[in-house]
Amino acid sequence: MKRVVVTGMAGITSLGETADAIFEQFALGKSGIRYIPDWEKYTDLRTKLGGPVESFTVPKHFNRKVTRGMGRVALMSVVCAETALADAGLQNDPILKSGDAGVAFGSSAGSVDAIREFGCMLIDNDMTKMNATTYIRMMSHTSAVNMTVYFGLKGLTLPTSSACTSGSMAIGQAFEAIKYGKQTLMLAGGAEELSAAGAAVFDVLLATSGMNDQPERTPRPFDQHRDGLVIGEGAACLILEEYEHAKARGAKIYAEVLGYGSNTDGQHVTRPDQEMMARCMQLSLKDAGITADQIDYVNAHGTSTDQGDIAETQATAQVLGKKPISSLKSYFGHTLGACGAIEAWLSIEMLHRKQFIPTLNLDQVDPLCGDLDYIKGEIRPLNANIMMSNNFAFGGINTSLIFQHLK
Repeated sequence: MKRVVVTGMAGITSLGETADAIFEQFALGKSGIRYIPDWEKYTDLRTKLGGPVESFTVPKHFNRKVTRGMGRVALMSVVCAETALADAGLQNDPILKSGDAGVAFGSSAGSVDAIREFGCMLIDNDMTKMNATTYIRMMSHTSAVNMTVYFGLKGLTLPTSSACTSGSMAIGQAFEAIKYGKQTLMLAGGAEELSAAGAAVFDVLLATSGMNDQPERTPRPFDQHRDGLVIGEGAACLILEEYEHAKARGAKIYAEVLGYGSNTDGQHVTRPDQEMMARCMQLSLKDAGITADQIDYVNAHGTSTDQGDIAETQATAQVLGKKPISSLKSYFGHTLGACGAIEAWLSIEMLHRKQFIPTLNLDQVDPLCGDLDYIKGEIRPLNANIMMSNNFAFGGINTSLIFQHLK
């Protein structure tokens, strides 16, 4: 078995596109949630809230020729992957085109604009909106494919499209590809672009927040008065590398990936299953070869839904005991296919900074939630070494990742 380490990281969020910028916003208790005026045209859409990336830096060399097959989700993916490779000191490195490097990257779907182009054909019998790149921008593996083309990757391509576990599953599968000797290097993560359609998925289930006049006060994971989730957007990429290879080239190492667990409820498409969530965490502990008492912090999925928060926290308490826990979705909203990657990235940053971010808007913990050490109010200094990051998706797909800070 090979050891796997993280040697580069980058992301794009509604609070910024560098860890320093985002942690400054965390310290100020700032939320990335906004009222979206454009959604007022959807008369039956209850929620009008989202976590938009209002701008992100696109390098000048991303010209029309480069981006013609990229929708917004793919563009965010490739831009943050390039930044992560630069962070790892691997931009333009020969390994990228050697066949020893691959990509595992996911999103719930491709770009909504491209889906709309097909919609015009199906609804209006009009194909004039379609072009040669429509499908490329729409397909669920658009990010992974655009990354292989842009960087010239010749190794494994592992596209993950599993809703809210797309990003975390990608990291887990990349970890296993290196652990079992199939690849030396993997670009891993997830992305999602904001759309009214994405909000509507949860709106029709009555699972979205209706606090349209107080966007900064929602979502409220674990809070007794939470009223649902808010959709966000963003992207994050981790560079995973075989430990000896990273060590030989003198790479900086952010963390080691210790374990990954994934399973499926096999019972219901949208109802969370506490027992199988718990089993998933146990699988990651077993894979890491550690015990529950060695986990110092848990980054929760924490969607701010009634059933989800209760099932997740009860499962976490059952497996790990009373551990420090918080949810970053309180700042960004639910970024769907991106959330597992964004949360892994920023949780590793927490390990480095010894600063653990509180759940925003958590005033009074729901007594039905598990008996855990909920971080709220202020950033908590914590000398943590090992953390767990959990995500749970529609379809009953569960993931759990464990990272260790390497000094």
